[in-house]
Parts: sequence; C-alpha cells; structure tokens
Amino acid sequence: MTSTTQTAKNPAGDDPANTPKPKRRAPRWLTSFGNQIIAGLVLGVVIGLIARSMGGTQLDPNWLTATVTTIGNSYVSLLTAAVVPLVFTAIVSSIANLRQVSNAARLAVQTLIWFAITAFIAVLIGIALGLIVQPGAHTGVSKSSEALPQHVGSWWAFLIGLIPSNVFGLGAQSQVTGTGADLAVTTGVQFNVLQVLVISAAIGIAALFVGKKAEPFLSLTSSVLAIIQKVLWWIIRLAPLGTLALIAKAVATYGWDALGSLGVFVISIYVGLVIILFVVYPIIVRTNGLSIKQYYSGAWPAIQLGFVSRSSMGTMPLTERVTERNLGVPREYAAFAVPLGATTKMDGCAALYPALASIFVAQFYGIHLTFGQYLLIIVVAVIGSAATAGTTGATVMLTLTLSTLGLPLAGVGLLLAIDPIIDMGRTAINVAGQALVPTIVAKRNGILNLDLYNAKRNGDDPFRDDNDGKSVADDAEAGELEPAAA
Repeated sequence: MTSTTQTAKNPAGDDPANTPKPKRRAPRWLTSFGNQIIAGLVLGVVIGLIARSMGGTQLDPNWLTATVTTIGNSYVSLLTAAVVPLVFTAIVSSIANLRQVSNAARLAVQTLIWFAITAFIAVLIGIALGLIVQPGAHTGVSKSSEALPQHVGSWWAFLIGLIPSNVFGLGAQSQVTGTGADLAVTTGVQFNVLQVLVISAAIGIAALFVGKKAEPFLSLTSSVLAIIQKVLWWIIRLAPLGTLALIAKAVATYGWDALGSLGVFVISIYVGLVIILFVVYPIIVRTNGLSIKQYYSGAWPAIQLGFVSRSSMGTMPLTERVTERNLGVPREYAAFAVPLGATTKMDGCAALYPALASIFVAQFYGIHLTFGQYLLIIVVAVIGSAATAGTTGATVMLTLTLSTLGLPLAGVGLLLAIDPIIDMGRTAINVAGQALVPTIVAKRNGILNLDLYNAKRNGDDPFRDDNDGKSVADDAEAGELEPAAA
C-alpha cells in the first residue's frame, strides 16, 4: 500500500527541514549598553570592596587592586590615544563642512555664549552652597594637610599655551623612579588639546581658502576620520570592562576613609552637581521645546562613561557620537562644538568646584570675602575655563581662582584626599553640558534633527548601526524611525 502521508510544507512550498532557523538574539536588557555600564558599576564596587579587604597601600597594593588599576588605566589610555587624531580630523572636516551649514559663524558665537551662560549658573550655585552650608567651618581637616599644588594656573600660561610648540601640539615628559640598580626612566607623550584645536582650525580654514586644490586632502581627512571612528567603536565596546576596573580601583584605593573630615564639603559638591544635572539642565532643555526624557536617554551613555573614566577628553569620542546619533545634532556642527566643549565647557571642574572650593579655603583660614571677590569668582569661572585645557583641569582652575582672589594656594592640599571621589561627579556634569549646548544651539537655529532626537532609543550601544546597513541618521532622514512614546 502506498503511503499517502506527505511531508508538511510551509506556505512557500519549502521543506521546513531545509529552512534556516532564525538566529536567537540575546534579550534587549542584556545587550543594552547602558545596562552593561550599570552592571560594570555594581561589579566594580563589589570587587573594589573585596580588594580593599585584602589590605595593601597605594604604594604597595595587593594583586587584585594592581590588576584593576592596570586594566582601568589601560582603558583610559586607549580612549585618550584616539583623541589627537580624532580632534584633528574632526575639526578639519567640520570646518570644511561648515560651508554647507548656513550661519557657521553665528553657530560658533552662540556656542560660546551658551558655554558662558551655563558656567554662570553653575558658579552661582557653587557660591550659594558655600554661603549656606559653610563647608570650611564644618571640617575636621587640620592645617597639617596643607600642600602647594604641582600645577598652578595663570592667565599668562593660558595665553602662551595657545601657541603650538610643534605641528602636532605634542610633548614628552620623562619621570625617574627608583634608585641604583632599580633606577628606571619612563617617558610619556603628552598633548595640549587647545593647541591641537588651534592647529586643526588653522589647517581647516586654510583648506577652505585653497579651494579645489585642497579637495584631495579633505577627502583623505574624511576617510581617516571614518576609520578612527570605527576603531573608537571597538574601544567603546570595552566600556563595561573599563567601568568595572575603574570603579573597583577607586573603591579599593580610596574607600570612604577620606570622607570623614571633609564629608560636608563632598556632600555640598554633589548636591550642587545634582542641582545642575537634574534641575538646571532640564529647565534649559524644556524651555527650548525639547523632551527632557529624550535628552537624558540620548546623552546618558556618555555621562556614565564620564563618571567612571574621570576624563572629558577620554569620553569625548562617545560624547560626540551620542550628540550626533541620539540627539540629532548635525555632524558638521557637532564635530566642531563637542571637541571645543571638551576643553572649555566644564561646569563641574571649572565653575561649581572652584567657586565652592574657594569659599571653603577662605572659611578655613578665617578670611572674609568681599562682594568684589565673589564677582571675581564669577568672572574667572565664566571666562577662565579654557585655561584648564590640556592640564589637570580642576586643580589648575582652583589655583587660578585662588591666586586671583589672593587666597593661600596651600589650601589646595586640604582637598587633595577627596579629589578622586568628587572628580567622578564633576566629569559627569562636564560631559552632560558638552552634549547639551550643541543640542540647544542646533535647536535654536533650526538645524536639529527632531526626528532623530525624538526617536525611540533601541537600547543598544551608541555605535550600533541598524540591521539594514544604514546608520540611524540615514533612517532619520528617510523618515523610518519610530517616534518615542509621549
């Protein structure tokens, strides 16, 4: 008897056994870049506490502390290594592309004005907290903690620093460690980002004047920029691991011991940072007709990385990416504004912190500040943040403020013990502002991609392209993005 049983066919007439099964994808919550960063934070705290319980000192750490320190420092080095080529190619390309953006000069001026506005608000918050909380009068630190800073800011040094020492704005510094047979000389390459900006801007403007003869150079620069951004994609993918190591290092090295005598000051700083991030910035976003939720969901990956890396420059590649990809700022403008902001837009390091710290030092030494000196704090914060470019920003900015006010520079040493703890929050605020200002300026000039800004976030890493091979920006231009829920 012939069997009448037939193999089941799918509607297309294909054999299910030969039909490729769809690939199983990991849950969205597992692949989310933000969730991975949070997981790194939590695991970092746990590992840091374990490392701290194992003993050791900063000079002689245990093996676990040494391991996370090496991994964390290596990750920041990876980010920083890409800064010079990224800034150079991005600035040159952006200046060349600004000819495609109307009112380029107006955009640059408005960017600087908004830098000043937000710095002005931040320094006012710092002064208000200093007068209300009186952190210098509520401290257990003694004068034995005084120490002159290694780097001192000055207006003259800032002006000289604008002049490039070489075509790349690079320098080398050697450090001698050990003695006798253990003598070792370590040489590291340093760069002044402000000088790189000056060089890049000069070359970009010159390329515009040269005209057609500069087209091959501009095409090469654009190609190099695309390659660097791809390499940065690989580096950013390591951010959860870097987060784990950096947080573990901070917990293992500093713990909470240093907060005992300076707890009031630390709390005051973080209260000010929270006010800026969750009160001032949302008001600015909302008054410009933008969604607060969309701003934070778009900028949050960079804010998180800034918090753990403690480096605005190291975070700059991701800040620029989320500003373009998530917040809808045109690439031609973002590539100019974000690198500029990473050197001169520091509401945490250059506005709130030096204002509050200066008042702390004055109160500690029993020095009464006059109304004119408070005005000087505001002036230095608003126009002096560029003096921190390419240096240890917060310390240099504080010394610049103290010297302008005539306060003891030795007061800087009183705060060094807790500087790494508060530097995480300061840097997060810096990065948030560096993404905010280009977004606001673009919106006010009608060049912000609102479809991209209001698009539903896919929850993946900020460098992800869609499955169709097109970038999210391409999909936004084609009107293929799903709008976010109200």
